[in-house]
Amino acid sequence: MTTTTRKKKKHHFGRIHVSNESDSNLSVPLLAGGPGFSRTVYCNDPECLEAGQLRYKNNYVRTTKYTIATFLPKSLFEQFRRVANLYFLVCALLSFTPLSPYSALSNVVPLVVVVAATMGKEIVEDWRRKMQDIKMNNRKVKAHRGDGTFEPKKWRDLRVGDIVKVEKDEFFPADLILFSSSYEEAICYVETTNLDGETNLKLKPALEATSGLNEDSLFIDFKAIVRCEDPNANLYTFIGSLYLEDCQLPLSPQQLLLRDSKLRNTDYVYGVVIFTGHDTKVMQNSTAPPSKRSKIERRTDKIVYFLFSMLVLMSTIGSIYFGIETGMDIEDGAMTRWYLRPDITTIYYDPTKPALAAILHFLTAFMLYGYLIPISLYVSIEIVKVLQSVFINNDIHMYHEESDTPARARTSNLNEELGQVDTILSDKTGTLTCNSMEFIKCSIAGVAYGQGVTEVEKAMARRKGEELDDEDNQDNELKQFVSVKGYNFIDERIVDGNWVNEPRADVIQKFLQLLAICHTAIPDVDEETRNISYEAESPDEAAFVIAARELGFEFCERTQSSISFLEFDPTTGEKVKRVYTLLNIIEFSSSRKRMSVIVQNEEGKLLLLCKGADSVMFERLAEDGREFEQQTRSHINEYAEAGLRTLILAYREVEESEYKEFNEAFMEAKSSVSADRDELVDQVADQFERNLILLGATAVEDKLQNGVPECIDKLAQAGIKLWVLTGDKMETAINIGYACSLLREGMKQIIISSEMHERKTLEKASDKSAMDDALKASVLHHITEGKELASRESTDALALIIDGKSLAHALEDDVKDMFLDLALACASVICCRSSPKQKALVTRLVKHKTGATTLAIGDGANDVGMLQEADIGVGISGSEGMQAVMSSDIAIAQFRFLERLLLIHGHWCYRRIASMICYFFYKNIVFGFTLFYFEAYTSFSGQTAYNDWYLSFYNIFFTSLPVIALGVFDQDVSSKLCLKFPQLYQEGVQNVIFNWRRIIGWSFNGIFSATSVFYFCVYAMESQAFRGGGEVVGFEILGTVLYTCVVWVVNAQMALAINYFTYIQHLFIFGSLAVWYLFLVAYGAMDPDISTTAYQVFVEACAPSASFWLITLFVMFSTLVPYSIYAAVQLQFFPMYHQMIQLIEANGQSEDLEFSLMLQQRSLTPPTLVGCTARLEAKNSSFSESRQEE
Repeated sequence: MTTTTRKKKKHHFGRIHVSNESDSNLSVPLLAGGPGFSRTVYCNDPECLEAGQLRYKNNYVRTTKYTIATFLPKSLFEQFRRVANLYFLVCALLSFTPLSPYSALSNVVPLVVVVAATMGKEIVEDWRRKMQDIKMNNRKVKAHRGDGTFEPKKWRDLRVGDIVKVEKDEFFPADLILFSSSYEEAICYVETTNLDGETNLKLKPALEATSGLNEDSLFIDFKAIVRCEDPNANLYTFIGSLYLEDCQLPLSPQQLLLRDSKLRNTDYVYGVVIFTGHDTKVMQNSTAPPSKRSKIERRTDKIVYFLFSMLVLMSTIGSIYFGIETGMDIEDGAMTRWYLRPDITTIYYDPTKPALAAILHFLTAFMLYGYLIPISLYVSIEIVKVLQSVFINNDIHMYHEESDTPARARTSNLNEELGQVDTILSDKTGTLTCNSMEFIKCSIAGVAYGQGVTEVEKAMARRKGEELDDEDNQDNELKQFVSVKGYNFIDERIVDGNWVNEPRADVIQKFLQLLAICHTAIPDVDEETRNISYEAESPDEAAFVIAARELGFEFCERTQSSISFLEFDPTTGEKVKRVYTLLNIIEFSSSRKRMSVIVQNEEGKLLLLCKGADSVMFERLAEDGREFEQQTRSHINEYAEAGLRTLILAYREVEESEYKEFNEAFMEAKSSVSADRDELVDQVADQFERNLILLGATAVEDKLQNGVPECIDKLAQAGIKLWVLTGDKMETAINIGYACSLLREGMKQIIISSEMHERKTLEKASDKSAMDDALKASVLHHITEGKELASRESTDALALIIDGKSLAHALEDDVKDMFLDLALACASVICCRSSPKQKALVTRLVKHKTGATTLAIGDGANDVGMLQEADIGVGISGSEGMQAVMSSDIAIAQFRFLERLLLIHGHWCYRRIASMICYFFYKNIVFGFTLFYFEAYTSFSGQTAYNDWYLSFYNIFFTSLPVIALGVFDQDVSSKLCLKFPQLYQEGVQNVIFNWRRIIGWSFNGIFSATSVFYFCVYAMESQAFRGGGEVVGFEILGTVLYTCVVWVVNAQMALAINYFTYIQHLFIFGSLAVWYLFLVAYGAMDPDISTTAYQVFVEACAPSASFWLITLFVMFSTLVPYSIYAAVQLQFFPMYHQMIQLIEANGQSEDLEFSLMLQQRSLTPPTLVGCTARLEAKNSSFSESRQEE
């Protein structure tokens, strides 16, 4: 339990995060009641007349996609938005007319089955959501009845203005304003895991004016009004005021308790409901993620449109021919085809109206040739993708044991995209690195402390061919003396209280005091061991507090108005408890890049303590506060080169009059109920946080994750480009780039930095616009020079490194194309000091301009825009919460798992889906063209070759399961060989399995197979006796033999196309054939009114005839021989890369180094320019050149 005090105190200064509350005479800029700020809450009086007129939403929450009333219309609309389904619906409707070539039932059933299967899936998913809604809406919370008592009330029945009492470990039922808690200080601790995934506790303070409302009975006569912003999706802002007893009190996000967050370490809290149901911030954030479709799926749509065009063309050709032939049935009063009796025919065959007959025939053919379009394609693809996702989720090699985190495919729509990634855009901190910060070095009073060696320094030494003599000794020493997470510091000069002997011990003391005070961490005391751990908002902040503790300044207690720590007293040599009054906290933000606290020490001095990025801190130093600036700058540059993250620490004393003036302006800004409140607060803080005195700088290490260099090397060998987009300093990013082999010695670097430019232009440009113009001109100049260098350097690798200010200009409309051309010509791209928006814009630029598949990977909330913008977003479940994971398409625990995700699962999924779709179209073209040929054979009379139910079950029972097995289980090469030959991945990037050449090839194969099957069958049976009695075949026998041959040919073709057989493939292929024969027997045994042309056709006619079996075997083999010859020639003389791997594996040469190197050289992958392999090759090449020169 966190340490707090139970004694009631009177505080003269503001509480944590909130300064002194204003009184009624305070003049504040108000927009309450205006657009965006019209919310009015009548506290403890939700049934008053005014509240009733507002008609706010109730607290019932529905996350289902459908209701009972909307399910059918909405679901049917979703189904028939697909062109293929809409076409089959039209055919089903037309099947009830005399135009139909088959019975209505046989046409409607397949459509109903396909649509019902998809709708059933929707029902199951929505029912689960419904159960979750019911469970949540029926949760209970204690609500005020109006007589000083609180009784359980269902969440769904809460109204705006209700006073509720939430107890420990309960979830907040709506968005509440905190009034009081079980602590005398009216604070509470909140866990927001359900909102942002962060597990660290947040401290929430109530206003002092309501802190006394800590008993049920005190609410009998309580009345107040809250005026605040309207419902919105921003979790981290809130603007409002509480009107209590003629006082206006400003409300901030610190008093806001969000729905679905949990009360922790606090017995109970009281609060008022301000947003309910779908007005709550968590529900406002529950918008659907951007819709993403894979490139293969989009190409599949084009193929469907192409087949639809072919269908129309075939129908048109047949109709024209039919119209001409029909018009010639009666010539000069004589009947040419007398056996058709054209003199007494219907309108559909009327020779006197051939044009009308042709139009009606077109509609008949339009339905009949519909079997060109596979009705079960999309359903089959969905099934296959779900099963592929199961394999990804259950891959033990992508399971992270330390965090108990498996890989998780959050959507199955993009499985095949994983096999086509051209460019990866990666965050650095928490993605390439661990985001588990360790305090390792610091600079205090111009003196560098800390003797540890970072991973980057080790990599730099290896890069320069140097040895760190004391590396092993230091590692052993650290292991012996340091065993604290977040603390990896060793320097005998300041540890164990030795800092008192340093020349500037006074500065060191202030430095360590600042580390112990300037933060928002929460101490948590273990009741058994009395050890203190810390809940901090970031790993950096936790590392600072831990470092202060280990160096003798132990932060131990926080209240709303004070912060306490045990300080080493150099005079007595003992620890003394210091209590500082906490007046204000000016929080960190990405725009401010710093945080400050204003405290009052035990002597009554007011102190401003500040820590922040060097880019904003040095400019805030006073003239007499720069004593150590030069040394500190030098040290932080060294730290950045060592891959460390740095912060500057500074302070100043504040006069009481100055503080009162600041606090008044600060409170006025915080009390502003307007959209620009944050900006007003920042302006006030900006003026106050100046004239600081420099103390020093901290340096924390964020180590590379395990396996990152090896993973990057494999991805580079696979031809995948990696861009790093980070908010870190350029020096830090460059050295991390060296450590993970994105950069190497000999690689020419194109550096576009605003820092270098600004030093030259500061004196020349006096205004900001002139500086911006000069910077843009400099960026253009660097880009132009870089492109010229790239055009000259055809073999050497280039690296582009650009900072945030320069990137802002590089992304402008008139520059971005040039910037992209340069970036694509470079082997490595590192964007430093990038904002979240810039990350998303870079991702969008690469995706839209190149047309290649992009994958973004990150772990923090600042990566969400990038993940949603990329074709595939991969979230890493790390130390920065789960917001990236919740916005991602696929979640993994470590960057190194990306290697297996792409090179194995991505390659397999791409190949399986591409092959499956090609085969789907092949088997439907075979089937559709036999119908067309039979139509031509019968003068386009509209007669079908097959029984109605043969037509219906072709795509459902006799050919569908083998193709699903192909999409789920097929492997061209094993997982081991996928990793050994990463160059194989380029088959997906270059789309060699699903390009138009291959698609057209499968289409021609289908047309040839249909031609072969039809004409072999017709000419083999046309004039020959079929039965023992000498009878020739009839129409029904011809149709059955044709159909049997088609089923055999397409399933045998499937067997030839499969690379990896399992018993499931055998079962589905031979099972489909067996099901066809069983169906013939069972269906043929039914009443003739039901089985029609199939009545006893197999038992009585086909099975006893030797011709039936001989024709089937002959047609199957003769049809597949050309394909087999083509495949053999192609394998022998023009093998694809995966076939080369298959050959050396079959010959037992996969472990032979010579064959492996030869195979790698024949790959489609361009030369590897980054990674460990490229570094080794460059080193060997350099060595060879030097030997030749000698």
